Amino acid sequence: MSSTPTSSSTPTSPKTSIFGRLPKVPFWAQILLGLVLGALLGWAAKSGDIHWLEVTLDKIGTLFVQLLMVVIAPLVFFAIMVSITNLRNVSNAARLATRTLLWFMITSLIAVVIGLAIGLLTNPGAGTGLTAADGKEPKKHGSWLDFLTGIIPTDVITPFTELNVLQIVFMAAAAGIAILQVGDKAKPVLDLSQSALELLQKVLWWVIRLAPLGSLGLVGTAIATYGWNLVSKYATFTADIYVGCAIVMFGVYPLLLATVAKVSPLQFFKGAWPAIQLAFVSRSSVGTMPLTQKVTERLGVPKEYASFAVPFGSTTKMDGCASIYPAIAAIFVAQVFDVDLGIRDYILIAFVSVIGSAATAGLTGATVMLTLTLSTLGLPMAGVGLLLAIDPIVDMMRTATNVAGQSVVPIIVASREKILDREAYATADGSKLNAEPQAVAAAA
Repeated sequence: MSSTPTSSSTPTSPKTSIFGRLPKVPFWAQILLGLVLGALLGWAAKSGDIHWLEVTLDKIGTLFVQLLMVVIAPLVFFAIMVSITNLRNVSNAARLATRTLLWFMITSLIAVVIGLAIGLLTNPGAGTGLTAADGKEPKKHGSWLDFLTGIIPTDVITPFTELNVLQIVFMAAAAGIAILQVGDKAKPVLDLSQSALELLQKVLWWVIRLAPLGSLGLVGTAIATYGWNLVSKYATFTADIYVGCAIVMFGVYPLLLATVAKVSPLQFFKGAWPAIQLAFVSRSSVGTMPLTQKVTERLGVPKEYASFAVPFGSTTKMDGCASIYPAIAAIFVAQVFDVDLGIRDYILIAFVSVIGSAATAGLTGATVMLTLTLSTLGLPMAGVGLLLAIDPIVDMMRTATNVAGQSVVPIIVASREKILDREAYATADGSKLNAEPQAVAAAA
């Protein structure tokens, strides 16, 4: 009797010792693994003509994007509306908003100048042998008239069903301003909106956790569909986009952080990297918005201000999609169709990039912004079709640059206004963001 074990712990202890000590894989490593596996599976599907694998990768990527799209429309509405009402809790709110917009424009101008310089130095459209027949026409064209008239919706339902983010932003801004004007009587609506925003972010975080799987499907599909032969025709153009975005993200932003905000650029990337890598995978600034705000807050930006600046930036601050990309793309299209661009045209490109960036509205891709640029310059719209094939590949880097800028600007403004928590900035660690981010909205 005395030799009989009194507990069943002995048989289960080996299992506990094995599985209990397994290291938790960081979120960034999960995404990196998804990217690598996706590239390998995409290459295998393309080279081995494995149709079922290509279909599977496409379904995985499509479902991930669909899940993001389902949440985006209501998320944008409530995030923008609540962010505007949060300004009442911030001293000098008007000045903060003005300076935020000013820095959005400054960094956009710097980005478009870099894009133009790279395009003029490398001639991305020369010698490609491409014609309009190599691509398909875009479904939507953009013009200044369409942009200006398209801001105001014809009804309150269609912008949500058709995912017209610009119209959703307009309605949300109007609702937020109205709540501020009404005051205490509108508090029940504001409370309901904040609760709805928290619920939407809870759902979105579930989707974000699927990003490693989504990256596998999206990258795998891009490689399986287009392969390296097509990419080679766009090699200079693709390299230009990646180099331009890299210069802005790892050159311009760190320089501004070091000289204007007077903070460590390396610490910024340490804290903001989870949002940047998610943007790279999801190709959606709006879909990344909750995580972007979380890392921005952890980098010392006050929650009341971050809850305005980040949602605002997620729909209007597009250095990758609205500055670097249309600048290089316009030069590419002009060279393919043998159209000479002059100083006036380059000034117009800069103007469109700085003023018309809201046309991208945080959606995946930048086709509307490109058509707006081409129509302003009088370049053939058929050029847009040429770039649709390569769009998924360049869009990853564009969106990552967008999101980095959406976090950098609030840090710069907060630092100059002396409201940046420098101790929080110095200790921010993005590797600890595997936990679910909190709600975007500050308490009323």
